[in-house]
Amino acid sequence: MATDLNGHSGPRRVAEAAAIAIRLATLDADGPTGGFFNDAGVKPWCAARWSET
Repeated sequence: MATDLNGHSGPRRVAEAAAIAIRLATLDADGPTGGFFNDAGVKPWCAARWSET
């Protein structure tokens, strides 16, 4: 998101970035919870793999 903090170098305007937050905040009680989301919807969780040395 392009803001003063990043010198307006973000790929989105504030209104574009806010659209996702607004969509998720206005979901009804049956909407998805506890997930990861992007413009396309639900984004699958990908756990990091740690190796022991």
